[in-house]
Amino acid sequence: MAIIGSLIKGAIDVAGNFVSHSKHIENQQKVLKSLLEKAKDTAFGKYYGFQQILEADDIAKAFQEKVPYFDYHQMQEQWWYKLHEGLEDITWPGNPSYYALSSGTTGKTSKRIPVTDEMIDSIRNAGIKQVTALSNFDMPSDFFEKEIMMLGSSTNLQEKDGHLEGEISGISASNIPFWFQGYYKPGKEIAQIDDWDERVKHIAENAKNWDIGALSGIPSWMELMLKEVIDYHNVKNIHEVWPNLQVYTSGGVAFEPYEKSFQALMDKPITVIDTYLASEGFLACQMRPETSSMELVTDNGVYFEFVPFEPDYINPDGSLKQDAPVKTLAEVEKDVDYVLLISTVSGTWRYLIGDTIAFTDVERAEIKITGRTKFFLNVVGSQLSVNKMNKAIQELEEQFDIELPEFTVAAVKINGEFHHVWHIGTDQEISVSEEELAEALDKNLKDANKNYSVARSKALKGVKVNLLPMEIFYEWSGAYKKKGGQVKMEKVMGEEKYEEFTEFVKQNS
Repeated sequence: MAIIGSLIKGAIDVAGNFVSHSKHIENQQKVLKSLLEKAKDTAFGKYYGFQQILEADDIAKAFQEKVPYFDYHQMQEQWWYKLHEGLEDITWPGNPSYYALSSGTTGKTSKRIPVTDEMIDSIRNAGIKQVTALSNFDMPSDFFEKEIMMLGSSTNLQEKDGHLEGEISGISASNIPFWFQGYYKPGKEIAQIDDWDERVKHIAENAKNWDIGALSGIPSWMELMLKEVIDYHNVKNIHEVWPNLQVYTSGGVAFEPYEKSFQALMDKPITVIDTYLASEGFLACQMRPETSSMELVTDNGVYFEFVPFEPDYINPDGSLKQDAPVKTLAEVEKDVDYVLLISTVSGTWRYLIGDTIAFTDVERAEIKITGRTKFFLNVVGSQLSVNKMNKAIQELEEQFDIELPEFTVAAVKINGEFHHVWHIGTDQEISVSEEELAEALDKNLKDANKNYSVARSKALKGVKVNLLPMEIFYEWSGAYKKKGGQVKMEKVMGEEKYEEFTEFVKQNS
């Protein structure tokens, strides 16, 4: 009998029983007031009159009226650059202990996002909240004695000017509680290896020494690691190496496009739990098995706002127009795409994180990530969000019984007319032709999206599909950003990036 596991499970069940449906709106009001009070004497707080906002009858409304929207570049150029000059109390009291490096999904240059000690606590608290939610998933007692493979970026953080720098997954892993370290794999020594391929090689070599019960990480990199372990041990599926694997906590991107190829690596179904950990904070996690939607963490140092995702409100570079309307959590509606804004204990204010979300349950504050503001293909009025693209690819997988876990698309002029060119990744031998896939993909999008159908009858003249091995996508990320961690493939490419990608494909085919 798993005695220790029974004790842990019992403790989690008790903790879970005390987690009632949060008063999300009230939580958010308290969080906003707390953020403003703590930052009122910073340079940012004085400039935008946080004290006056706190004295207003409607704090949320006054906050909206006085503080503009910011994306990373605006925050960096107007405020955060002062931190790098050694100044304190800029957008949050004191100086941040860490900077999260993120190339995001659009550029080569790393963003340097402040991560304060309060944010480390916030991320840890959200992680504990998710662990307590396991009481809702009815896991067996022995599951809680198994080890957890957390596949993120290197924990070998770089010291610079009195702070440490690295990707958020590496920062988080380097701050795991002491009581959890015995469960954490691949362990401190392997996790510090900077080179992704070398780190995965060590994981594969040591895999059979571990009793892994859960996986955590971005789907594309997790899938690549699992394939390496399977190949190294010359087995058919990952359960031949880790027979007690039962849970995968996904994060960073929608899991649905990877589901078919991911499950093909298993011998039996596993429980998939979605999380939303961004470089700017741990924002949401799945709290119950009846849905794959995630509940916003509304009481943990992050204040959320929501701008309706309409083309008229978005600038060509993906930033928000300052006159775009905004809603609080009390005003949102179900099944409407919103651009997500956050204000946090790391000193981000009305900050465009770049993701779009939709509420699946307003009362529970449960959401789905639907795409990125920059991954919105509307060159000729097609109005394709990543969510719609993902669904169309899933339909292709089901229609032809194939695995297509990765893709990127661009609007390209061919002989003077616009076409959507899809580069789709797969490692399968596929009998269906690229032309047949293009025809089916086009039909799926027409049937599901009125705007796309109208565009196809006018300025959008055709669809082309190019099938590529998955290695191309992995190596592109390695060449232009960095393998592993929070790195994600850009789903929509502009003209310049598309030309770079096609040249990269030619050189690496």
